[in-house]
Amino acid sequence: MANGGMSSLCVADKPVILKSDIARAFGKASTTYESASRLQRLTGNVMLKRLARQPDFEAPPAILDLGCGTGWFTRKLQQLYPVSRVTGADLSPGMIEHAQSLSDPKLNWLVADAGYLPLPDSGFDLIFSNLMIQWCEHPNEVLHECWRLLKPGGRLMISTLVDGALWELKLAWSKADPGRAHVNRFETFAALSALVSAELPGAVAEARTIRLPYNSPMALVSELKFLGAGYKGSERRKTVTAPGRLREMCRQYPIGPNGEVIASYETAWIYWQKPE
Repeated sequence: MANGGMSSLCVADKPVILKSDIARAFGKASTTYESASRLQRLTGNVMLKRLARQPDFEAPPAILDLGCGTGWFTRKLQQLYPVSRVTGADLSPGMIEHAQSLSDPKLNWLVADAGYLPLPDSGFDLIFSNLMIQWCEHPNEVLHECWRLLKPGGRLMISTLVDGALWELKLAWSKADPGRAHVNRFETFAALSALVSAELPGAVAEARTIRLPYNSPMALVSELKFLGAGYKGSERRKTVTAPGRLREMCRQYPIGPNGEVIASYETAWIYWQKPE
């Protein structure tokens, strides 16, 4: 690992999110996840298209889909590289169980922590990770695992959310329920870039904003719930949010000039090839 202390780059006021809470929330959402995963498909498809434009990278023998969820992109990777050995790994047993039920038996599955994977060194030619690392308290550990697991010449593709994601929802909640967090907080792009540069010299980090339309602010809240991606901070309310607060949040949500409800997702992609 290039710098084991880089976890200090975490957002200063970012609360600790328990891994058990993450696994439980996504496990509960396993049957609704794919119906709500518009953003996840967009960000993952960016990486698939990049792979398709790399003719020098044909049929990598071993592929790891890290944070595979329901296995949507695990299956897509198998279709793209039918002769490859493809493994999907996720922290949530519920997600892995659901992924197995939807997938070809030839795919491999693993319930494991992305920062401590029970897999041998230099075992993979490609690691693909779509919107997972933002949930990790110590992303440097995940990057180091990717470095360890990749063969020389192997490639890494990661998508993640960064600071500014869902700013409209955060603004609305700050007015409807002052002093109480309702939206997950993520690393700034600058901090993420510095962390990646320290752990994976030569890596490329790219960022852009994805804006998705919704019928209403409540439709956005419902989508996040179906994804298992609701607020996970330890200081979250332990009871159901009062209807009055939800109505006020909807009233305060920014509305576009034509009455549209938009959610902005600040998104980053990381690309790296391990030196030979």
